[in-house]
Amino acid sequence: MVRTPSTMLPLGTPAPDFSLPNVDGQTVSLAAAAGPKGTLVMFICNHCPFVKHVADQLAALGRDYLPRGLGVVAISSNDVSAHPADSPEQMVHEAEDRGYVFPYLYDESQEVAQAYHAACTPDFFLFDGDKKLVYRGQLDASRPGNDIPVTGADLRAAIDAVLGGQPVAAEQRPSLGCNIKWKSGNEPAYFSA
Repeated sequence: MVRTPSTMLPLGTPAPDFSLPNVDGQTVSLAAAAGPKGTLVMFICNHCPFVKHVADQLAALGRDYLPRGLGVVAISSNDVSAHPADSPEQMVHEAEDRGYVFPYLYDESQEVAQAYHAACTPDFFLFDGDKKLVYRGQLDASRPGNDIPVTGADLRAAIDAVLGGQPVAAEQRPSLGCNIKWKSGNEPAYFSA
């Protein structure tokens, strides 16, 4: 498995807009997914071992923070012709099996992943109530095989700061995961394999 880090999009970047199909068949936009206090956009998929490693914590993030005014949304942008385990049909089962209470959207064109400069799964982007980027980086220091417990500590600290009206720590560590599976000829210029 290739270990690909986040691009570390500049802080303060406005959240790129989107309108994508959810696993329930409805279309969800950024405006609909956004929370009054902030919004977490996660790029994930079904098959990636890095996502599988943290999936229970992702479900917990939704349960813990949606009621507190944080918008939470997950997006899968992988090329499903090469990775059928990430198909929209399989996304439905993944959301049910994992207990995701947030929208799980399919970015078939990969344009949304490109707009966010997403590079890996999982890749996390936390925006404040004004939809300005305040955190991009790792969930925590746990990775498959390193025996560090999955706590979500880094991302949770950033979310707690946003919800509490406090500044998010400037020191942020990139997420690390499998590279997004780009369609042939669709690999963005910012992405280096």
